[in-house]
Amino acid sequence: MAKITKRMKASLQHIPAGAVAVDQAIEAVLAQPAAKFDESVDVAIKLGVDPRHADQMVRGSIALPNGTGKTVRVAVFAKGAKAEEAAAAGADIVGAEDLVEKIQDGFLDFDRVVATPDMMAQVGRLGRVLGPRGLMPNPKLGTVTMDVTKAVTAIKAGQIEVRVDKAGVIHAPVGRRSFDAAKIRENIDALISELNRMRPSSAKGRYMQRMFIASTMGASVRVDETTL
Repeated sequence: MAKITKRMKASLQHIPAGAVAVDQAIEAVLAQPAAKFDESVDVAIKLGVDPRHADQMVRGSIALPNGTGKTVRVAVFAKGAKAEEAAAAGADIVGAEDLVEKIQDGFLDFDRVVATPDMMAQVGRLGRVLGPRGLMPNPKLGTVTMDVTKAVTAIKAGQIEVRVDKAGVIHAPVGRRSFDAAKIRENIDALISELNRMRPSSAKGRYMQRMFIASTMGASVRVDETTL
């Protein structure tokens, strides 16, 4: 049996007994001992969907009003004027066939990828590299687009991608330990609102089934799903 560390013992002292409202859960997370770095605050939400069925897949992009607190490195596949537009919008890496070759050689120093439609034939060659990492551009997520300025700006401003996993769980960052509780709550409200909007029409029964909030090094806190 794994030994419980002093940090975890101290964290557990702040965990409420049973499920609590969102605000109480956030307070409990922020009350735990902080690490030496600015931890991420994340949520895990079990949805009442069966992702084995295509019509129950929940996936999309969500703009968090206060961002994630993380600096996101954006790579853009584009040529000519669109490449210049992407660079002006703040893209960290811009390229075309040269960037494809660079990634094939092992370069992966970026967090999100945007591509113009005319580049997808070349980007498709990177499916085995980008796909498993969740980095493949997708028109449904707004990352295959001619409006590269809008895409890059949205990502830099705190847009996140969410996708239900095989167990029907959504994992998403909602801020950092340095955020105050109000900003984290605003981000969670935006996430919940968008997930409700994405609810598949074929999903039956309770949609939001269980939710937990935790910081990177802290103990998770159960949220009362009836308060969502």
